[in-house]
Amino acid sequence: MTSNKRFGFSFRMVAIIVLVLTIVLPTSTLAAEDDSDFSLTIMHMNDTHAHVEPLPRMLTAVKEVRADNPEALLLHAGDVFSGTLYFNQFHGKADLALLNLMDFDAMVFGNHEFDLGSGEDGHESLSEFVAEAQFPFLGTNIDFSGDPFMAAYISENALSDSPENGSVYDGIIKEVNGEQVGIFGLTTEDTANISSPVNVQFLNYIAEAERAVAAFEEQGVDKIIALNHIGYDSTPDIGNDLQLAASVDGIDVIVGGHSHTRLDEPTVVSTDENGAEKDPTVIVQAHQYAQLLGKLDVNFDENGVVVGYDGQLIDINEKEADPEAEEVLSSYKEEVDELTNQETGAVAMRDIPNPRLGDSEVSVRANETELGNLITDAMLAKAREKNPEVVIAMQNGGGIRAAIDEGPITVGEVIAVLPFGNDPVVAKLTGAEIKEILEHSVRQAPAESGGFLQVAGMKFNYDSTKEPGSRIVTMEVEVEGEYEDIDLDQTYLVTTNNFTGKGGDGFEVFAQAYDEGRVRDIGEIDWEQLRDYMVEDLGGVVDPVIEGRITDLLGEEPEAPEKPEEDNDGTPDEEGQEDGGDTGEGTDNNGSNDGSGDGENTKEDTDKVGSEDEEDKVDSEQKNGQETSEDNNNEAGSGNESNQEEGERLPDTATNMYTFLLLGAIVLIIGIGVLVYRKVKTS
Repeated sequence: MTSNKRFGFSFRMVAIIVLVLTIVLPTSTLAAEDDSDFSLTIMHMNDTHAHVEPLPRMLTAVKEVRADNPEALLLHAGDVFSGTLYFNQFHGKADLALLNLMDFDAMVFGNHEFDLGSGEDGHESLSEFVAEAQFPFLGTNIDFSGDPFMAAYISENALSDSPENGSVYDGIIKEVNGEQVGIFGLTTEDTANISSPVNVQFLNYIAEAERAVAAFEEQGVDKIIALNHIGYDSTPDIGNDLQLAASVDGIDVIVGGHSHTRLDEPTVVSTDENGAEKDPTVIVQAHQYAQLLGKLDVNFDENGVVVGYDGQLIDINEKEADPEAEEVLSSYKEEVDELTNQETGAVAMRDIPNPRLGDSEVSVRANETELGNLITDAMLAKAREKNPEVVIAMQNGGGIRAAIDEGPITVGEVIAVLPFGNDPVVAKLTGAEIKEILEHSVRQAPAESGGFLQVAGMKFNYDSTKEPGSRIVTMEVEVEGEYEDIDLDQTYLVTTNNFTGKGGDGFEVFAQAYDEGRVRDIGEIDWEQLRDYMVEDLGGVVDPVIEGRITDLLGEEPEAPEKPEEDNDGTPDEEGQEDGGDTGEGTDNNGSNDGSGDGENTKEDTDKVGSEDEEDKVDSEQKNGQETSEDNNNEAGSGNESNQEEGERLPDTATNMYTFLLLGAIVLIIGIGVLVYRKVKTS
């Protein structure tokens, strides 16, 4: 009987302990954070790129955060301009009408904000955008003094604690819950190369950041935010957020943009460029296209040092649209819908299909296609206008989403073909790296793969009967109208979209080149390249053909090139054959396999925009230049797995110590209670 009572007592005590720990431990963690000297909430977005239609849902998300924390800051890390028909038609004013409803605290200029400079002989549209904004702007490393339109909007008070709407500052000071928070903003110096800043100058980001931090500290401000459009990990020879965090002391939080990076959890940098310990810097970025609202809660001690944080990305697609914002949007949307049906001036001489296995013997994800040739020809031609040394173009088949019908080609059709608004990039690659990229492209052939590459400026033979990784047989690049073998040791410039260029679809070579700073944005939009190429370069006559650019040998040996005749220049003949080259016989037969797809999963840290995972999701919003986004989309080549290797988590702080002390106290109290109980029972 006694043993049963003891068992019952022991069971009850275990149950009590479990219940207490379940309730108290989460509370203790929060209590430790609440015990910090100051807590700050920051909402943030970046690279919205004229994707106006999600903004009514974004406003709902912002209002929900403010309902819990009215003092939360709201920041935009740049690139409102360029990307959809809303920008083509309204030059940022449609976006601004909705952004003005959100009560932003500040916005930094992105490189695309300077896209119209050369066409307007200065930044007239940008100045109008700034003038009508109901929030201030940051341009810490920008010199606007030479621009006839923007110079008037530069505040004489470079560092202001009472910033005015529609003015540009080096830095601003916001009072939040009785504490001062300093905010400055940097724009990538690469803007001079990838946009049209004309007379606007961009200064060294490290030097200007150090100057801003020193100015804040002189004012007694020890909680400092850098609102940046320099990229999370991009172009290390130009500069990025990770380098800034390691190089400049005193920056507590970096809210980033430009690289379209999705950081589901913040990165923390707590060592400097030499590996020495430093006060932590928390870095956040919220991907792209107004699909996610970033929310960061960060805690400071009495010295303004970060001691805790919690970050998340809120999927705005789960929110209801704000009614007021919907009404504002409607007046712009009606005009854009009409523009979608506007003819480009180009005419398709026949249907240009976008075939898939199951409906066809060939597939855009397994074979050379006419549409793939058209798109890559456009990429190559337009990249060469920026840099004549670009020789090859590559486009992932999974990013080509629709066919073009015979007859006049509308703007909406072009956007449906390339609906993701990807930025074209140029990569510097060796011939050996190109071979490795092509091996990855054809690794699943003749089955479909979203990473199967359509190409221009080159042709190659592969053998799908061989083991993946050993399939490429020949590779040739076109030089002055003739094809020559690609030299494995030589360096070539290759253009592709930023999804592939950052490692999307598992292209590790591209990801490595991106990490090493060998991949550069050229400041264009892919669908606009295609539109302009068809009108300007083709004279409006669109009639692409199969040219034998990609040939599956299927176990056969490649045909030896014929000896060139006197009139043979190595260019395709009228039937699309290469004189003296490999014989594609006008078509590529390697798609006879009836497989339904590859089922490939890209890396966890790779943005699935433009890959096969987005199949059949081109809705009416995308046809207006919008991109739908799934909650698990991550930015190519810059996701969490690799990101967290660059930065470090915060060391154990008061949060953990408080938890251990509280746990010890609870166990001690329970132990004393047990002893007292037994003492009473035995007496």
